[in-house]
Amino acid sequence: MATNCCYILAFFLLFTNLSSFGKGDGNDIGGASYIFGDSLVDAGNNNYLPTLSKANINPNGIDFKPSGGNPTGRYTNGRTIGDIVGEELGQSHYAVPFLAPNSSGQALLYGINYASGGGGIMNATGRIFVNRLSMDIQIDYFNITRKQIDKMLGASKARDHIMKKSIFSITIGANDFLNNYLLPVLSIGARISQSPDGFIDDLINNLKGQLTRLYQLDARKFILGNVGPIGCIPYQKTINQLNENQCVELPNKLALQYNAKLKDLLAQLNENLPGAIFVHANVYDLVMEVITNYQKYGFTTASRACCGNGGQMAGIIPCGPTSSMCSDRDKHVFWDPYHPSEAANVIIAKQLLDGDTTYISPINLRQLRDRK
Repeated sequence: MATNCCYILAFFLLFTNLSSFGKGDGNDIGGASYIFGDSLVDAGNNNYLPTLSKANINPNGIDFKPSGGNPTGRYTNGRTIGDIVGEELGQSHYAVPFLAPNSSGQALLYGINYASGGGGIMNATGRIFVNRLSMDIQIDYFNITRKQIDKMLGASKARDHIMKKSIFSITIGANDFLNNYLLPVLSIGARISQSPDGFIDDLINNLKGQLTRLYQLDARKFILGNVGPIGCIPYQKTINQLNENQCVELPNKLALQYNAKLKDLLAQLNENLPGAIFVHANVYDLVMEVITNYQKYGFTTASRACCGNGGQMAGIIPCGPTSSMCSDRDKHVFWDPYHPSEAANVIIAKQLLDGDTTYISPINLRQLRDRK
C-alpha cells in the first residue's frame, strides 16, 4: 500500500541495486550516494518492515527495466529521480536499501539507501503506517555503515571516501505535514496545542540536529529538497473535491512556510560548518512549474493519477493489482495519488543535474559531484 506522503518529487541519488557485490578496497569506486528520506526515494527498505506503507506490489515498477517490470519497492512506475541522476552522473551501481540482505561488502562504497515510505523528520510522523524509519533511525543506520567502511578501507581512506566522493541526499518533510500535523484524528491534539509556526520551528530544529550529526560522521556534500506543492497531489484534490486546476491551500501554505525556514537553515549551515556544502533544491517551484504548464512538457494531465481508484482523479486508493491503470503512462505527471511518474522524474532530474539557481543553488548536481 503506497504511502500518501508525497506530492512531487522524488529525488536524488538514490540508486537501488538488485545484485550482490564483492569485496573491494575502494580504489576502483567512483562517487557514492547515501540517500535519506521518505517514499519519494525509498527503493525497497519498506519491503523488509511490517508496515502498511509498501510498494512491492504490481503494477508498481512496471517500467523499471532492471527488474523486468517487477515491483522493487519504488513508489512509481519506473525510475525515481535518484535513479536517473545516478545514471547521468556515471554511477555504476544503484544504492542498495540498507535493510536488504546484499547491503554489505563493496556495495557500501557505491552508496546505501536508508529512505523509508512514511518516514519524516519527527519520530512520530507516519505512525498511521505502524512501521517506518524516521530520519533519526536512518542516521543511526548510516552510523553502522560508517563503521563498516572504516573496517573495509581503514580510517584514513574511509574518511576520504565519505568526505570527497560521497553525496548525501535528503528528501524529507512532506510526511511531517500530510501524515502528522494535518492528519485527521491522530494530530488534532497537536494542532490545538501547537501553532503552525511552532510545529515548523520544531521541524527545522530537529533537521538541523540531524544534518549536524551527519556532518560529524564526515558527510560534506549535501543536497536537500524542500517540500513540494503537497496541496496539488491527486489525493488532496480528490478528497477536497477540487477542479483539475485547483490545489488545496493549507498544505501548500504550510509547505511554503517550512521552505522559507529551510532555505535560511541551509545558508546558516553553509556558513558555520567548515568544508561542507549544502545544496538547496527548490522542488516546490520546479514541480509547480511542471503541474501548471504540463502540456508544454508533453503531458495530458497533471491532476489525474495513472494508477489508482476513487473519485474523478483516481486519487483515493493507492496503486495496486485492482487499480485502474492508464495506457499512456508517460503522459501523466502523477503515477499514483501521491507520487510522480517516471516521465515527470526525467524532467525534474534534468533541472537538478544541469539547472541554474532558479531551481538548484548555489551549484547543481554535476558541479557538486566534481567539487574537490
